[in-house]
Amino acid sequence: MKRKYQTSSIVALLLLTSLAPGASGQRTRTVSDPAEAKKPAATAGTTNVNAPAPQNVKAKYEGGIFGHNKKQTGTLHFDDDGRRLVFRDKTQKEYISLPYKAIAAAFADTRSLRPTAATIIGSASLYTLPALLFKKKYRYLTMQFNDPDTQVQGVTSFKVENKEMMASLLEAVARKAELTPRGEAYIRLNKPKDQDQDQDK
Repeated sequence: MKRKYQTSSIVALLLLTSLAPGASGQRTRTVSDPAEAKKPAATAGTTNVNAPAPQNVKAKYEGGIFGHNKKQTGTLHFDDDGRRLVFRDKTQKEYISLPYKAIAAAFADTRSLRPTAATIIGSASLYTLPALLFKKKYRYLTMQFNDPDTQVQGVTSFKVENKEMMASLLEAVARKAELTPRGEAYIRLNKPKDQDQDQDK
């Protein structure tokens, strides 16, 4: 009789302990700070204010400008006095430049690519399939340009280190080039010819 009583007690104890986490998980969450409870929930379309981009940003030129085909890592520099965006190589020598007025559109592009190291490891053995499946997100500042002085048009891009820097850089380019937001990109709106003539005067 004692054994039956002990067995039923153990079963009851196990049932109580198994139900306890579920019961605690269903409790309502309390807010420690009353001020936090009064804050409205974030709504769709709310834009976050990005940190201002530095005057010099580390980037990799990915090509696209005629006569400058070499992909290389360097620095994007905002030359506000000259009203242009300058890319300098590792030795800080000026490689290319785009006048702010030549930038017709700018947007942030994200590409998922397999790093070179993962490709080499994956191809070395049939048993390293996870290495082949691994991909990393790379972020690019992509710009369409239309230089009114040279009549040259094209698309160029620069790889940037992270998401935060990408957001700050894009915002700075759009502001300095006087672009207008459209969706997730920024574009230059065509102005009437008489308005352009008034600005030249």
